[in-house]
Amino acid sequence: MASTFKTFVSDDIANTRTLLHEAIPITGSIVNGATYTDAQSGEEKNIKTYGHGMFQSVYDYPYASSSANHIFDLAYGTSATIQRTENANEQVSNVADTNPSKSKRLNIYNQMGQVLVGHDVSGNIRKFDTDGDLTGGATHDNAFFINFARLLGKDEIKKGTFSMEVGTTEEIGAVRFDNTCIISDDGAESDYRVNSPAGEYGILKLTNGTNGNVQPNFVGGANNNCGLIFYQAGIVVLNPLIWALGNSGANYNPDALGSEEEGNDTGEDELGHDPGFLTNGVKWLSDGTGLVTSLNGDNVSNDEILNGLRARIKNIQFSNTTELNSTIYFCRVGHNDFNYSSNPTYLENSKIKVKNKTTDAPVSYITTVGLYSADNEMLAVAKLSEPLRKDPTNDITLRVRLDY
Repeated sequence: MASTFKTFVSDDIANTRTLLHEAIPITGSIVNGATYTDAQSGEEKNIKTYGHGMFQSVYDYPYASSSANHIFDLAYGTSATIQRTENANEQVSNVADTNPSKSKRLNIYNQMGQVLVGHDVSGNIRKFDTDGDLTGGATHDNAFFINFARLLGKDEIKKGTFSMEVGTTEEIGAVRFDNTCIISDDGAESDYRVNSPAGEYGILKLTNGTNGNVQPNFVGGANNNCGLIFYQAGIVVLNPLIWALGNSGANYNPDALGSEEEGNDTGEDELGHDPGFLTNGVKWLSDGTGLVTSLNGDNVSNDEILNGLRARIKNIQFSNTTELNSTIYFCRVGHNDFNYSSNPTYLENSKIKVKNKTTDAPVSYITTVGLYSADNEMLAVAKLSEPLRKDPTNDITLRVRLDY
């Protein structure tokens, strides 16, 4: 315990902030469960489903193992109504009333809406706005929610680093990525929004991938805005319409689609686009107007929808951010300060052991710095890598940093 103290002045204390980044790659084989699928039962051991059927959890290893790390959760939510793109004034129900998952999807959408975009002046939960200005216009009425674990996202996702490649075609029982598109927040470093109760967020845009053919303004907004990414919350909001095959322009006729029977993969629209299927032959999207009855019908569960999403993810990558706040204390030791040690072995018979003659200058060796409160209670201890010689002929400044 120190018997002599020195008080800090304002110039002796400084505060800094350091941002540390880590690249996070997530491969599609982990997301779709192929890496840890049981050969006999077909069970995806790193994909955890729940009896409530509201979301799925993805792990980097079989989730029953103590070595498994939770990567992210997947959920699908819908608002009460959806606006068709070919008729801006037409509002239709976006999920069958008889679907047991309807209330779950509404609850998921509303829960995420409250947390991420808040309420309007009338107290109603806002929808996810495609351009983020919250002044009206096109909205994401249906959305996939990818909620990254803090293990990956840390304090926040670094702006401008998120990229997700997804397949736009799929065969029954097999995934193919011969056609892909890229979803990214490119340019978000200087173009992001701050009007969310959950912090900062950016706009996700759709661009061409491998042999891709992205239709312009597919969701009724400019620049192919296909979702939102909330950086501090670590949540991606993704519009399912990126898998709406065909063209929503004047030459597009949704009535020209082929058969929607389960397992029938022969139907094409008049432009030659395959309607697309989920795994196990469940219909995905058949037109550019929103989710069709075969997706939100009586027998399509949330797990089936999320299985279809996972099967189409080729890879996800981003950089996370760890915010390191530091307080730096400059411990200034003058030439006449701390030249004597408080160690009892420093004295012998009331004489300083390191002095050979009475005229010799006192010498001490600094090994430890203690930081104390105003009432002399020790708060922190810093150790030097080696003893530091101190005598009246020198002065020293020790830099002590506390990270939090």
